[in-house]
Amino acid sequence: MIKRILLAYDGSAPADKAYSFALDIAKKYDAELHVLAVARPPEFGDDVETEAVIENSRRHYQKVLAPLKAQASSQGVRLHVEVAVGHPAEQIIRHAEGQYKADLIVIGHRGKGLFERLRLGSVSKQVIQYAHCAVTVVR
Repeated sequence: MIKRILLAYDGSAPADKAYSFALDIAKKYDAELHVLAVARPPEFGDDVETEAVIENSRRHYQKVLAPLKAQASSQGVRLHVEVAVGHPAEQIIRHAEGQYKADLIVIGHRGKGLFERLRLGSVSKQVIQYAHCAVTVVR
């Protein structure tokens, strides 16, 4: 039974599709929906610059996530949002296993070319590989 769903959300069109899917599943199973956005710190920079970038990312995601809260509330879904800092796949897996104890992770698919996927990998691929629970990638 699905009791807790973790949605990885970055504000993109694939993430919006994943949100719609996760919201539908949450309604169907009367599950809690946890939305996680991950701010990536800059690779290089001093502490002041890094803190500014992270704070700007947090403010951005809080604005982006606000409409999701309203929509979920109007549909009777318990929605919790959080903005984490770090590598997206690592934070998604860490939060799914630890804090949320998720039964399902929902993530949007990114349309990258073959070379980019092979060279870099993708967040969804890494989440599928290391997650402790079921993962749904929404196209």
